[in-house]
Amino acid sequence: MADQATISAELRETSGTGAARASRRGGMIPGIVYGADQDNIMIEIPRDVLVREAHQTSFFAQLYKLKVGDKSLDVLARDLQLHPVNDSIMHVDFLAVKANATIAVNVPVTFLNEEDCKGLSRGGVLNIVRHEVECMCPANAIPEALEIDLAGLDIGDSVHINSVALPDGVTPTIDDRDFTIATIAAPTVQEEVEPGEEGEDVESEGVEGTDEDAGGDESGDEGDES
Repeated sequence: MADQATISAELRETSGTGAARASRRGGMIPGIVYGADQDNIMIEIPRDVLVREAHQTSFFAQLYKLKVGDKSLDVLARDLQLHPVNDSIMHVDFLAVKANATIAVNVPVTFLNEEDCKGLSRGGVLNIVRHEVECMCPANAIPEALEIDLAGLDIGDSVHINSVALPDGVTPTIDDRDFTIATIAAPTVQEEVEPGEEGEDVESEGVEGTDEDAGGDESGDEGDES
């Protein structure tokens, strides 16, 4: 787990649509903190701070230290509400957790040693079935990513969850089957046509068609004259 990042927030005194709009006009993003057996806390966070964190691939799988007033809470980002047109962040939800809690988190998947993957060097394609895997993790030991080693894999090989080395205390929420994370698929091959053959067929058909058309025009002319 990487060093815990800190986000500073301010308390919101009022709720509702009007108050949320006022926060956004002031360069802040409204939000709420819930969980950990405490009352909900209405907050607002500087827009630039939240946008920077939200662009991290681990945003929803990282434990943050949220400082609000005189409180310091361990939180996980649970939801971002986006504007339907421009995708700007409108609201954020955080879940407060206790340090010793075990929680469900979607952990991103990363792939290592692609250059040593026999199947990819032969023209195969990495087919990613799951870009992230939901795991039960200790709140204070959430992995940044699940690392998949592709070295030595060939076309037709698959990577299943049971072959992935998980950190201590981390288990997949789906524990009743060995599900697939990725496969090395065969390349798509298109049948090649000899350049001369196709051109000759078209030219031959064109000549025959011209003769028939000429004959048809002559019979038609004769019919008009009669």
